[in-house]
Amino acid sequence: MSIKIVTDSTAYITADLQKEYDLTIVPLSVIFPDESFKETEVDYDYFYGKIDREGIIPTSSQPSQGEMEEVFNRLIDEGHEIMAIFISGDLSGTCQSAYGARQAILQTNPTARIEILDSRTTCMAMGFIVLAAAQAAREGKSLEEVAAAARIMQGRIDIYFVPATLEYLKKGGRIGGAAALLGSLLQIKPILYLSHGKVDVLEKARGTKAALETILEVGDREYQSRGLSQAVVVNVVAEAKAAELAAEIRSRYGLEAPISPIGPVIGLHVGPGTLGIVYMTQRD
Repeated sequence: MSIKIVTDSTAYITADLQKEYDLTIVPLSVIFPDESFKETEVDYDYFYGKIDREGIIPTSSQPSQGEMEEVFNRLIDEGHEIMAIFISGDLSGTCQSAYGARQAILQTNPTARIEILDSRTTCMAMGFIVLAAAQAAREGKSLEEVAAAARIMQGRIDIYFVPATLEYLKKGGRIGGAAALLGSLLQIKPILYLSHGKVDVLEKARGTKAALETILEVGDREYQSRGLSQAVVVNVVAEAKAAELAAEIRSRYGLEAPISPIGPVIGLHVGPGTLGIVYMTQRD
């Protein structure tokens, strides 16, 4: 019996890697007053253009329990065990949908094997966890061993990011209008990171360059203390600046840093121009 890895669309794993590891992706949705999209189907330029034109920040929605049941049942019917890894439960109700689906399935099919892990993160930070599980499954590990590999990777991942503007944080109700105005006037950039599954402010810097330098200094410390092994540059429609940041990582650490786009579900909270780095270390 083989193990199938299931994750959600906010891992932003490339199509090539999805195919290589035969990953099952469950999409989240973005919802405007007049239309809604599965994250895997919406064009990013259209999405952010619509926000700019209409001045409306859409909401996001997790997959329903019914959608999760459909995915899980299909894989079980094909004879698979399931390792499911989802966006932090503090950011989305996706894990709750998955837990509900598992409970419903086990009532009628008690021999089904479904492991669910709240990644406590998102974007390619979650992607690394998913790929660690997928590699363990490829090596023929048991479901328990695959889950253990995912949890080990969970302790070796950090993500930091810097929004280009505070406008999206203001529109989303995450900061007040006065704070956004003052921050914009003074070019204050919050350095955000995921701490125990929640978005928190590491510190603030004057301007994007200084903020990114702070994130790189975090990498310097990680490189010395925990053995920096990989880095990925994440961005919201900011490919050129992401390439510059990847070049700086290459210069500092000798690491090739792939560039990973952040899709609409996460991007709607931080806005276009957001840049960040996912660090993976050799030790917890």
